[in-house]
Amino acid sequence: MAAPGDAPERRGPGRPAGRRTGAPDTRRQILEAARTEFARSGYEGTSVRGIARSAGVDPALVHHYFGPKEHVFIAALDLPFDPDALVPELTTDGPDRMGERLARYFFALWEEPDIRPRMLAMLRTVLSGTPAAGLIKEFMTHEMIGRVVRELGVRDAALRANLCTAQLMGVAFTRYVLCLEPIASADPEVLTAEIAPTLQRYLQGA
Repeated sequence: MAAPGDAPERRGPGRPAGRRTGAPDTRRQILEAARTEFARSGYEGTSVRGIARSAGVDPALVHHYFGPKEHVFIAALDLPFDPDALVPELTTDGPDRMGERLARYFFALWEEPDIRPRMLAMLRTVLSGTPAAGLIKEFMTHEMIGRVVRELGVRDAALRANLCTAQLMGVAFTRYVLCLEPIASADPEVLTAEIAPTLQRYLQGA
């Protein structure tokens, strides 16, 4: 005969068996599942439903803790930027001077002391050739700069997003990893003024 405390837990109406609906470690379980899914299927091939299935939770819990897929990715890889903040900031005022706004946003991230270590970690990961490197590059070109380029409706959007990413990552590597002078000690506004026209040409396709 079972003791009073041994009765099995009853599920509420409509609650599926085997799916956790909330626990102190649920967020961690979702992040671990997300890292596995992104590594296996890439950014584009991963879905919130697939992450939820791997974590053994309802997809609604993934949305509850993180929101859409890009936010899960940012949290899983601890990336220091958010496309939902970047895209409106760059596109609200139209295409004019968008290259300048992109460069200024980029350097503002790097010059923030609390963010720079994460930016350096991201850059070193991109250079490592590991599966995570491919994921970050895919995310940056598709969900970050790629979204900005698609907003403009220009031709060869994927190529232009890659050109912008290459320009920015090259400057970052030279300034913050190689510490090559005089780029390493140049004022961010000076660098912004120098690379903004090139970014603008890439973005607008002119």
